[in-house]
Amino acid sequence: MYSDDNLTVLGIDAELDDPLDHIAPIEDESAIPKPDPDEMLSLLMAADVQQRMLATRAFCELQDERAIPHLISLLTDPCALVRVSAAYALGRNPSPDAVDPLIGQYDQDWNGYVRKGIVWALGNCRDRRSLKTLTEALKTDISAVRLWAASSLAQLSVLGYDVVVAAVPPLIEGLRRDAIAAIRSNCAWALGELCRELPSNVIYATAIDALIESFAEDEDISVREDAKASMLKVGDARGLQVIEELEQEGFLS
Repeated sequence: MYSDDNLTVLGIDAELDDPLDHIAPIEDESAIPKPDPDEMLSLLMAADVQQRMLATRAFCELQDERAIPHLISLLTDPCALVRVSAAYALGRNPSPDAVDPLIGQYDQDWNGYVRKGIVWALGNCRDRRSLKTLTEALKTDISAVRLWAASSLAQLSVLGYDVVVAAVPPLIEGLRRDAIAAIRSNCAWALGELCRELPSNVIYATAIDALIESFAEDEDISVREDAKASMLKVGDARGLQVIEELEQEGFLS
């Protein structure tokens, strides 16, 4: 669906950064007052792009439901940096009203940073409408977006059995096939979160099989550690036995 040629402002070296990596950090949060919500609300509608950018970034810290309609509108702003901040701000201010606009913008936005922010926001919205988009993002998008699609799928675990069952297969595929170790690690973590919501059935067993396989065979130590951590968190007897046996044999995780 997307290729790494479409990164544009998304630098290769920064591709796997945290989803808030392009929002300036606050060095001493206690020493710096938060922006005034009323002032920032008015700036969301400003004609000047710098003011809109300032306001959207402010709502990455502030939670104010009055901002949500404006942030939704800013998802289609001509400036990609405004769209990025609007997506992250909606992740901080999740709303059912934002889900369809986020999905619509994901489907058409050329900018990798924006799609990355949208995927992160959809995870925070925890809405079943996001399942298809997050699944497709994990399968087809650039690596930065795939990374956060895996984590966002884990956040859908609260939505019920049918959503969890649908999210498990693409995560297993990502764990086994993705070329990027960080993405495989996120898939391992996400499977651990989802398995905690599953009964002991075929889907659960298949996910545990994938975690065992990754723990025993993945070439990257961080992936093996995350697969192990997921099995420990789930407390699966078979997984725990494999961990014990391999470590007794001198297996270096």
